[in-house]
Amino acid sequence: MNAAAATFVLVHGAFHGGWCWRHVADRICATGARVFTPTMTGLGERTHLLTREVGIETFFDDVCGVLVSEELTDVILVGHSFGGAVISGVADRMPDRIRQLVYLDAVIPQNGRSAISLLPPETQAIRLRTAQETSGGLTIPLPTETMFDLASGPGRDWVARRITPHPLKAYTDPVHLNAPVGNGRPCAYIRCTSPVYPAVVPSYDAIKNQSGWTVIDIATGHDAMVSAPDALTDLLLDLANAPE
Repeated sequence: MNAAAATFVLVHGAFHGGWCWRHVADRICATGARVFTPTMTGLGERTHLLTREVGIETFFDDVCGVLVSEELTDVILVGHSFGGAVISGVADRMPDRIRQLVYLDAVIPQNGRSAISLLPPETQAIRLRTAQETSGGLTIPLPTETMFDLASGPGRDWVARRITPHPLKAYTDPVHLNAPVGNGRPCAYIRCTSPVYPAVVPSYDAIKNQSGWTVIDIATGHDAMVSAPDALTDLLLDLANAPE
């Protein structure tokens, strides 16, 4: 595929919104490709829609709704961090609309297990405890101390102004898949290595030696779309140009 003819749907991770892809989306659009950056219900500009019913299936519906309403096919579906669980659910429902899945330093779900169960035990405990303490279990509070390993500066400040608490139910709901992850579509994993983000290490370890996966390292932190938009854009365009 010529990258200029590609359609990308970029799915954000926990606490973020479609806004986080701005720098990458602008660069991809400059090549002539189309880009969609939906925000999941209850986050970003859609925080006013948050209820205790917002869960992982809501997020599947959010992205599937974009594919249907925009009549998108042959999509390169990218999921960052928690967004890896979301794109897996979308591919399970709508594989015929997807050309390729790209997991950006992402969670890779296992059928019947919640996204939070795939995180390191200490991370699980902190998120569950702080969710109860701050919102009675409605949302996971902002990770303002770690800030996704972003270095001090304008990029970190830009993210800090925009992130919103994450719906807890989306993390604790089991992910139900009818097919293996990817549902037969080509899958790539982009791992952020400088530094490595501990919360996604178990997911990366689960696929790093599996056949059928393209694995690529990028020397930046977890929020690569903010810290290294040029390098990330180049990787995504290279994947779009790769022969099927």
